[in-house]
Amino acid sequence: MGALKPWHIIVLVVVLILLFGAKRLPDAARSLGRSLRIIKAETKGLVDDDNNVAEKAEPQHSRTPLQGEVQQPYQQQGYQQPQQPPAQPYVDPVQRTNDR
Repeated sequence: MGALKPWHIIVLVVVLILLFGAKRLPDAARSLGRSLRIIKAETKGLVDDDNNVAEKAEPQHSRTPLQGEVQQPYQQQGYQQPQQPPAQPYVDPVQRTNDR
């Protein structure tokens, strides 16, 4: 079902010839080949640039475990929780209108 059979290729070639004409197909194939060569060269250049940058970069230092005692979490001297203002008593709005 997913295989490309010879008659698929023949139908594709016939459709391309009908759409573009026999004169334009070689030019289109040539320009497609040039574009693919340019893309290949650019991607190779990008890969080479990445390799050069990686070689020039400083080596990363590995992490080593700390030695010594574990300290207690930092606590500020004299810090107190802010005090909440006194809460007002809850008054039911329906009850409040009935009291008037």
